Amino acid sequence: MRVLVTGAKGQLGSDVITELTKRGMESVAVDIEEMDITKRDEVMTVIEESKADAVIHCAAYTAVDAAEDNEDLCRLINAEGTRNIAMACAKFDLPMMYISTDYVFNGEGTTPWEPDDLNREPLNVYGQTKYEGELAVEELLEKYFIVRIAWVFGLNGKNFIKTMIKLGQTHSELNVVADQIGSPTYTVDLARLLVDMIQTDKYGRYHATNTGLCTWHEFAEEIFLQKGMIVKVEPVTSDEFPTKAKRPKNSRMNKSKLIENGFDPLPAWQDALKRYLIELGRQESGD
Repeated sequence: MRVLVTGAKGQLGSDVITELTKRGMESVAVDIEEMDITKRDEVMTVIEESKADAVIHCAAYTAVDAAEDNEDLCRLINAEGTRNIAMACAKFDLPMMYISTDYVFNGEGTTPWEPDDLNREPLNVYGQTKYEGELAVEELLEKYFIVRIAWVFGLNGKNFIKTMIKLGQTHSELNVVADQIGSPTYTVDLARLLVDMIQTDKYGRYHATNTGLCTWHEFAEEIFLQKGMIVKVEPVTSDEFPTKAKRPKNSRMNKSKLIENGFDPLPAWQDALKRYLIELGRQESGD
């Protein structure tokens, strides 16, 4: 099987490429240099010439706060770019996997969001444009996977873990939000699942994060505990720590559909964090 992966240099895309390679599967790695997803003709040409059997679409505008000031660019990439890829997949009859986000929901209440809940009410520009991407995929394709993830961390790029470690090196005390609840997602674990899924015809919407729930405050405490760093983490509310883009307080997502369709759930987030910190240490030491 030959799989084209967009956003191949990003946190998730790079791990998807690695996973495909581990399994002896062919991959076509594209980032903006190889295929600008906002240019429809270019997308059509690259996907046709790739001779791919499926597309995993990881590329996205993910700067959540910056999106509030760059709505047109965010929409161009997340909505129109996704539509361009969906149109190409429709034309060449290819299954498409679109990586989406818990931000498509309004983040209220305490009930876990269901994959097939159509009551999507995004809180911010980023969530709205990812939602519009979902709509494009659903409108144009029958053979699609929409996989919603949250609180992502991987070796490439920025993430919450790297930020906490960096801050913890210069601060003995940190304030971290304690009224937003969700599940972290390790890109290595997610990549394994995505490659499992793309080889099937079990299409539809799924939620895929590591197992277990925590607040950002609890996540930070576990990071410092596992790193052996002495940092006092004080809980604060979202109101005390305002951001340009509103964040969902409820990022709980029901992942039972994975098991119902024969896919292995992702490991516990604490275990994922442990393995990630080992890999991060190796990367930093040059091993």
